[in-house]
Amino acid sequence: MKDREGKQGRLRPAVWKKTVRQGILYALLIGIGFVFLYPFLFMAINSFMSPQDLLNPAITWIPSGLYVENYVKAFATLDFGRSFGNSLYITLTATVLQTAATALAGYGLARFNMPGRKGILVLILATFVLPVETLLIPRYVMFNTYHLLDTPLTLWLPAATGQGLQAAVFILVFYQVFKSYPVSLDEAAEIDGAGKFTVFLKVSLPIARPAIVLSALFSFVWYWNETRQSGLYFGETIKTLPMKLGSFAASYASLYESAETAADAAMSINEAVTLAGTLLSCLPILILFVVLQKQFVESIEKSGITGE
Repeated sequence: MKDREGKQGRLRPAVWKKTVRQGILYALLIGIGFVFLYPFLFMAINSFMSPQDLLNPAITWIPSGLYVENYVKAFATLDFGRSFGNSLYITLTATVLQTAATALAGYGLARFNMPGRKGILVLILATFVLPVETLLIPRYVMFNTYHLLDTPLTLWLPAATGQGLQAAVFILVFYQVFKSYPVSLDEAAEIDGAGKFTVFLKVSLPIARPAIVLSALFSFVWYWNETRQSGLYFGETIKTLPMKLGSFAASYASLYESAETAADAAMSINEAVTLAGTLLSCLPILILFVVLQKQFVESIEKSGITGE
């Protein structure tokens, strides 16, 4: 009896310490989650506020009603249908081209014993530390020489040749994946009569599925949010959704701020309309993350990028 009570007494401090550790961990996670979620919650809630709610100091978090007119104005200002179609068309194509090019480059560096292979890999990785601004003017001159400005080819051609946005990172990821599995798998396929390209398609790519998912997801997000190169190379010919968001105030003024009377003062742009436009611009990426969250986490775990 005394032994049982003694064991229970020894267990209680251990249980108490475990509870305290879990409480601290949960508090940290909740705090970090709040830091990340607060801007989104602020944007979502305030985007539904009417002009009267914005001027009312008593209303901070809960609007008096859902004022959807902000989204109607933001949808028209962004020309959402056309700009969304442009973004999707340009981003999807660039993502597919970059993923294919980086996978092929990583496979070649990992599987072929070419002279200077390590030096080539070092040079490719060195491009990662170069500021993007150093390449803007040379590429602009080159594209202008070949009459490619104001076309999506200014983004697609670098992506197709392994020089797209952060392409060096994806080449390294594919290099690590292809280097990790036994060469005997390739040799077995070659004995069965498969060529090098067939081995790449039928043996290597299925093994590199996590790296493909990782490359595709990150490439999609980066190309979707890209405005610096798009603004320089596309000009006014092609407008993506983030580019329209960048000129949101000017577009809104041309659509709605034509009246000068005090009665039409509510038509002027306000914080809620701007936040509604921002949320509409972010919505496709948020939906993509929610739908592919499981694949996103698994791809990071299996591709070897753990920060170790």
